[in-house]
Amino acid sequence: MKMAMGPRPSATPKVVEPLTRRKAWKALQAHYEGVRGLHLRGLFAEDPKRGERLTAEAAGIFLDYSKNRITDETVKLLIQLAEESGLRAQIDAMFRGDKINFTENRAVLHVALRAPKGTSILADCENVVPQVHAVLDKMTQFSNRVRSGEWKGHTGKRLRNVINIGIGGSDLGPVMAYEALKHYSDRTMTFRFVSNVDSTDFAEAVRDLDAAETLFIISSKTFTTLETMTNAYSARRWSLAGLGGNEESVAKHFVAVSTNAAEVAKFGIDTANMFGFWDWVGGRYSMDSAIGLSTMLAIGPENFRAMLDGFHQMDEHFRTAPFEQNLPVLMGLLSIWYNDFFSAQTVAVLPYEQYLKRFPAYLQQLTMESNGKHVTIDGADVTYATGPIYWGEPGTNGQHSFYQLIHQGTRLIPCDFIAFVEPLNPLGRQHDMLLANVFAQTEALAFGKTPEQVKAEGTPDSLVPHRVFEGNRPSNTILAARLTPETVGKLVALYEHSVFTQGAIWQINSFDQWGVELGKALAQRIIPELESDGEPSLSHDSSTNSLIRRYRKTRETS
Repeated sequence: MKMAMGPRPSATPKVVEPLTRRKAWKALQAHYEGVRGLHLRGLFAEDPKRGERLTAEAAGIFLDYSKNRITDETVKLLIQLAEESGLRAQIDAMFRGDKINFTENRAVLHVALRAPKGTSILADCENVVPQVHAVLDKMTQFSNRVRSGEWKGHTGKRLRNVINIGIGGSDLGPVMAYEALKHYSDRTMTFRFVSNVDSTDFAEAVRDLDAAETLFIISSKTFTTLETMTNAYSARRWSLAGLGGNEESVAKHFVAVSTNAAEVAKFGIDTANMFGFWDWVGGRYSMDSAIGLSTMLAIGPENFRAMLDGFHQMDEHFRTAPFEQNLPVLMGLLSIWYNDFFSAQTVAVLPYEQYLKRFPAYLQQLTMESNGKHVTIDGADVTYATGPIYWGEPGTNGQHSFYQLIHQGTRLIPCDFIAFVEPLNPLGRQHDMLLANVFAQTEALAFGKTPEQVKAEGTPDSLVPHRVFEGNRPSNTILAARLTPETVGKLVALYEHSVFTQGAIWQINSFDQWGVELGKALAQRIIPELESDGEPSLSHDSSTNSLIRRYRKTRETS
């Protein structure tokens, strides 16, 4: 199958028409005024089939979006907005390999990371799919050697401990995937993840490990990332200390996920054990690239490739399905509906599956680093909200924590509930109890409890206001049969493409992240000011200057 005709010449995109001037946007503003007072109780009462009708299903993922504050007209206008925004053309441009990340002059081709052999996806007129599969094959060979015990450490011991050192997408993706797929992992091996430059993160990761049995994966595209390389050199010192100081041991206990062969070799890693990836892979979209080496080591190459297949199934659905049946498009449009018309500032992601405990944290980078932008693609200030805050915890834990705010607080918080029909660890009635809570929470959020219902329960009049549930709190329910590697791929791709949909309509670049750079640059300036022997000459603001001086003085006297 051929997906690409070849990329168009790179150029700064031009906004043809501002979003707020579009016909569909204006129609949605008027429509909002007419429906904002509608209650889900009334919408369901008027349409007994609503719960069956407002659903969509693809690639084994079922989406019930009936408990949203929408009518058929809302959906129609949102889809019209997507069409007027050129969403289909923008989807095609991404899959075609156009340099849609124009501020960095890069294509955005994470979809190529999970494309099957024989597919053609072009970057700079070159089919990148063969390159992807060459790296996958290299990862597979390495993983099989480590998992079988064929690859041994410097002393001849089997490597039983794997520590991934990275940050951002080089950490959040591998951590989330390991936790999500722990059921499928090799339990004879230990996997840990170090990202924070806080020394405690590294110290706790290695405190009970034997250096002779420990393999480090250093994940840094440039091999210069401050936090990652600081931890990498701490790991190198720790490993050498445990292995008699023999520099040759580094090649047996360290591998790299990077593109900087010179720095990798300088570190002491054999470049034959360097796994590459490409500029068209953004960090937060890289968990299915070589950044996923720790994932493959944990769950095995076959399961890793099943995850890639799940990604690809959702990619193809997003690329080809009409908008009214397109899961990522529907979810993205609903996010815009609440963010820009109801002024909802956050989205809660609530997986009722303990293995997905890190999924909300993973989505925080995916969503907020992508769409936390204040200018449009032509550099104009946006005049509408972008980038809602994503957060959440697994159910049922969250029910005894923050659900109070969602049910009875003053903020409107749309929720995504994620659940699975089959448990991975059956234990009596517990899975039925878990799923009962999913269905009960979405019902309670939607319909609430009226004062009349509260009074009918015999509640004293003085307590009635406290026990009323307003309801009309929107939610999506995402159901799948079972949490498998394939399903994890589908879920991640679902949210990736929902983020793309939002950014395309908001007319922003979802694929750069200049907002993370300023603080990093200033830190590089402050580090020598903290470490200098003499009193540094400071030229920051009065607060920063004072904090630096206090830190230096307190450190000297402690």
